Amino acid sequence: MEGTLYLYDTLVRVLSQHRNWFDVRHLQTLAWMMVGLIQSGKISLSAWAPYVHSRASYAQSTVRRFARWLHNPRIQVHRLYGPLIRQALRQWGPHTLYLALDTTTLWGAYCVVRLSVLYRGRAVPVVWRVLAQHSTSVAHDRYRDLLKRANRLLPLECRVVLLADRGFADVKLMAQLRELGWHWRIRIKRSFWVCAPGVRRCQVKSIPLARGQAQLWHDVFITAQRFGPVHLALARPQGSCWYVVSDEPTDRDTFDEYGRRFGIEENFLDDKSNGFQLESSQLDCPQALSRLCLVLALTTLYLVSQGTEVVQQGKRRWVDAHWFRGSSYLKLGWNWIKLALAKGLELLCQLRLCGCPDPTPALASKKRKKRHAHRFLSVKVLRYPCGSL
Repeated sequence: MEGTLYLYDTLVRVLSQHRNWFDVRHLQTLAWMMVGLIQSGKISLSAWAPYVHSRASYAQSTVRRFARWLHNPRIQVHRLYGPLIRQALRQWGPHTLYLALDTTTLWGAYCVVRLSVLYRGRAVPVVWRVLAQHSTSVAHDRYRDLLKRANRLLPLECRVVLLADRGFADVKLMAQLRELGWHWRIRIKRSFWVCAPGVRRCQVKSIPLARGQAQLWHDVFITAQRFGPVHLALARPQGSCWYVVSDEPTDRDTFDEYGRRFGIEENFLDDKSNGFQLESSQLDCPQALSRLCLVLALTTLYLVSQGTEVVQQGKRRWVDAHWFRGSSYLKLGWNWIKLALAKGLELLCQLRLCGCPDPTPALASKKRKKRHAHRFLSVKVLRYPCGSL
């Protein structure tokens, strides 16, 4: 009991760092939901109930309390989450901040659009929206406001680069990113048209790429709207081809930059089968799902911040049995909380994401690291002046 109350008191202090709460009971209920999620390890209102200390005698009363919170229209997710993620990024510094834009579906009925900051192999949510649709394809008009909201939360001094997959290859998005002052690396579809002044246009799929070859095309225009000038990085590392468009001149590192995007897929995996079991919630309301995403986002942010502090203090091996780091920062923070509650250790009361390079990069195995390091050594980089296309 003492350990659970200590975790609850710590989370209340964390959540109390802004005054956007309409009612302190909203804050307290959210803290108990986070306690239940951390302690039980899954999304289940009934599984959270045993960890709550209140005057309620029946578990059903606690479950109904959580359900009312999730369906309460006064709980405005971004008004409550925004100040906390802004504070966590305050010490990011001048380092480049990579954002990933992606979607995932729930039960084939809802689509979650999420913009996350990529952090040391994983992703931490910044803003999101739940849409009542079965498809993961989302028009730019449906998420345009999310980018504007996110822009107000990011540090002013850092360089921002957005990464996105083919579903977001839209010149409207690229035009908005220019207005925001963000850079981008977006994978485009095979059917995209490419052209340069005075040169006949072609589709990127018609460009011959040998296995292990890369081509860099600078100052070209894409689509029938001739949007540009932009820069392309085309490669065929193994079987499938990669076509990446960038607002900055491309080089071999462009593929590694784009590869950072997969951190958000790991984040979705943590939310689902590899962690919190989001799909087991069975909520049938987009607004309630958005508030549930708030619980997930805050828990993720707190656990990653806790994991960052553990590494910063040189205590990673207290909670990670690997010689090299084998667990994500989320799992490091989660394991530390379990250890702290069992042995009376201190918990972090601040939210902090550091923009400096990862001092302990994850390493699945030395063999895999060596294979990854040589992946692009056989690539022949070809530069095409825009007039020779």
